[in-house]
Amino acid sequence: MRRYWVYLLRCSDGSLYAGCTADLRRRIALHNAGKGSKYTRSRVPVALVYSEAADSLSGALKREAEIKKMSRSSKLLLCLGKAAGEGHSVR
Repeated sequence: MRRYWVYLLRCSDGSLYAGCTADLRRRIALHNAGKGSKYTRSRVPVALVYSEAADSLSGALKREAEIKKMSRSSKLLLCLGKAAGEGHSVR
């Protein structure tokens, strides 16, 4: 079974970007090369601040949508591991 990842990046301007991918390392490299997304293209370098695994693309997309709807403060709490849900914080 293929594993997918939902992640949060901290951009150079301090903003947060949520996304999902099947290859987390490759995707972050693409973001930092200015080829990951329109949003991060002008905000490089980016740093991974949070990631969590999902068993399906559908599950990853649903979780990404949930995270995108969160307030900035809730996203920051998620990064610190103080919010509900399983995940892995990267500082």
